[in-house]
Amino acid sequence: MNNYKKTDKLLDILKKSPTVDDYIENENDNLVNMTLSEYLNKILSDRNLKTSDLVKLTGLDRTYTYQIMSGRKNPSRDKVIAICFALNMSFEDTQQLLKATGYPILYARFQRDSIIIFALQHNASLTDTNELLYDYNFDTLT
Repeated sequence: MNNYKKTDKLLDILKKSPTVDDYIENENDNLVNMTLSEYLNKILSDRNLKTSDLVKLTGLDRTYTYQIMSGRKNPSRDKVIAICFALNMSFEDTQQLLKATGYPILYARFQRDSIIIFALQHNASLTDTNELLYDYNFDTLT
């Protein structure tokens, strides 16, 4: 997942492409063409994990987690970020997943987001991140 071209680079390529077909054909590996559930299932598969493992790692309700993984429920931005922490995803991969799900990426100008970015950059656990958010009087991720 870390090999994606930056969005601004893709935009430059798209602007210079003679047709949308050329762009899609040449940049297909850099384009997101999955639902959230497909994306998460791929991540779990790549890490040899099952949905039951994700339930344990996130502390999210079992039924809700299975509904997310089957595509029947769309989690909030905070739940997506919590899943990223639970899967020990990098900051870059977290940003990529947020983009893929249509949620705003983490933005360092927002105090709450900056705490989350700091936690991701320092490989903090979901529990530690929630405690940090709580200490600064912000809503926790879970």
